Amino acid sequence: MKLTDVIEELVEERGLDRGTLSSIVSEGILAAYKKKYPALSLKAEHSKKTDEVEIYAEKEVVSSVEDDDAQISVRKARFVDESLSEGDKVWLPFEGKIGRIEILRAKQFIAAKIREIEAKVVYDEFKEKEGTIVYGVIHKCERKGVMVKLQDVLAFLPKALTLPTDKCVVGFSIRALLKEVLLEPRNESQLVLDRVSNQFLQKLFELEIPEVFERLVEIKKIVRAPGYKSKVVVVSHDKNIDPVGTCVGVGGARIKPILKELGSEKIDIIAWSDSLETMVKNALKPAEVRRVELVSDREARVWVDEDQRSLAIGKMGQNISLASRLLDMEIHLVQDSSGYNKNIDQDEGPVLSDDMSE
Repeated sequence: MKLTDVIEELVEERGLDRGTLSSIVSEGILAAYKKKYPALSLKAEHSKKTDEVEIYAEKEVVSSVEDDDAQISVRKARFVDESLSEGDKVWLPFEGKIGRIEILRAKQFIAAKIREIEAKVVYDEFKEKEGTIVYGVIHKCERKGVMVKLQDVLAFLPKALTLPTDKCVVGFSIRALLKEVLLEPRNESQLVLDRVSNQFLQKLFELEIPEVFERLVEIKKIVRAPGYKSKVVVVSHDKNIDPVGTCVGVGGARIKPILKELGSEKIDIIAWSDSLETMVKNALKPAEVRRVELVSDREARVWVDEDQRSLAIGKMGQNISLASRLLDMEIHLVQDSSGYNKNIDQDEGPVLSDDMSE
């Protein structure tokens, strides 16, 4: 069969090496012949002269032929090579044929080998980018997620890893964290994207804020309720740098691109303190806390004015939940009028749209 047209088409479509493709096609055709003639010793060669894959069988030189596929007479063998004698072996063109089933298997073998090579190329190209933010274009919207085109490679952004406010519009650009690079494709892609992780937010800070990238300002911890709010604890390693002001920027210039990327999600930037009491107060922002009583290093009682209570709790209880996660401790709001110590349930508190707290 002619190979040049097939190989050139694959080179153009897939960008694969010609020599590699030639070997794969030859190997696939040989596998088909071996499937039909398992008892024979066969090999395949790509003839540049005829531009075909030629199959050869190893035959034994015998005085009396009993199997034409595996044997050749002494007389005929000497037409090929005068030095051959009985008992010698020689490689000769094989004239056996294969059917449609074997041809189909050859095609499947070739396709599988090409997929293996393509998968390795993608893995080698993107593995070192794992854990970084990548830029792509939305290629396809699916029920389970979004297919994103990164250069000429498709990546998958699962629905569970998208923000509630994310919209899938084909042709629109998108930024996401390259969460994982797989050895083999899953859901038509080896690249898994993510927009809801703490790491995605940290990488956005590193992209937009040079001091964070250079580690002059360190992000000590992030907690998120994707689509609602994030709390970010920062500390400066330079006494002349205000960590919160540096992250916010003049007029919010530095934080605004990050907020835009996250849609309606708010960000509370909190300065690190060695005082746990101060950290509890700051963690409950934007609420103003009047008093903090540390029951232990894992539990605190907090007093706020009545008009600050809903801010402290947050929508669906998420502000106080985020604060608790941030400090890895239980925070209890205390009703000032009765002194009643009360755990705040996740579903308590009015819906509100509080502004970003600096």
